[in-house]
Amino acid sequence: MSDLTRILIVEDDVDLIEMLSAYFRVQGYEIMTAGWGEDAVELATETVPHIVLLDIRLPDIDGYEVCRRLRKQRQTRHVPIIFLTEKRERENRLAGLEMGAVDYITKPFDIQELRLRVRNALRRASMNTVLNPVSGLPEGPVVQERLEQMMDTTEWGVVLADIKGITKFRNKYGFVAADDVARAVSLMLTNAIEESGASDHFVGHLDSAEFIIITAPDVCPALAENCLTRLKPAIPYFYPATDRDRVMQLPDSERLSVTISTLTSADGSFKDLEDLRAGLSQVAK
Repeated sequence: MSDLTRILIVEDDVDLIEMLSAYFRVQGYEIMTAGWGEDAVELATETVPHIVLLDIRLPDIDGYEVCRRLRKQRQTRHVPIIFLTEKRERENRLAGLEMGAVDYITKPFDIQELRLRVRNALRRASMNTVLNPVSGLPEGPVVQERLEQMMDTTEWGVVLADIKGITKFRNKYGFVAADDVARAVSLMLTNAIEESGASDHFVGHLDSAEFIIITAPDVCPALAENCLTRLKPAIPYFYPATDRDRVMQLPDSERLSVTISTLTSADGSFKDLEDLRAGLSQVAK
């Protein structure tokens, strides 16, 4: 998947969609397009965009319905939506904003104004995503900044808890069940940290299924063992009782499993975060 910021443009005017696509590609964005509302919902579900430019008048379902469906889905619930429309009535603006759209721009519009509105909406969204919406733990730039600060110190320790197989689990049992796993894991890790007696620690996400704990080097071994002791026996109970025995007979690659990795400043020199990740992957338990 590209690292570029993705804009989904939902518009049935071919000329306009070509113009917007060309303009925003030059600005450095990755562009996805849809001319029908149903296609837009499907596309956004498969590859979640960072922002949606959404026309209200579409050939099938209207933009309001597209917005409503995106807001109902967990993975697209917080994606900023800007309505593009010829409708200028106050009621239409309010209808879109009440559904969760972040902005509303009428046609014909100034392309520079639209670019600035897209930029501002993305900035506001990034400020609201410092915490994982499921676990409530820090993620993204906050975690990266803490790791960089850690590596500038002389003594540090990290524990990485990696919950493997979550994608297959989510596909079979749904987003709600997968979210329950993330919440339970975050709670067990927090309890393990409290039990360790660590006075200064940080816990957050490297990604949705990878949890990292920054702590003191002398705490790492016992904390890692405590995390593994809590998490490993809990894995079967994330499955429905009717599937539990069968699933746990499968190899680790076919079901949920957990690995715990630890590194400390005494384990070597790590020049950047990629070095740190490589080191953690080599010592997984």
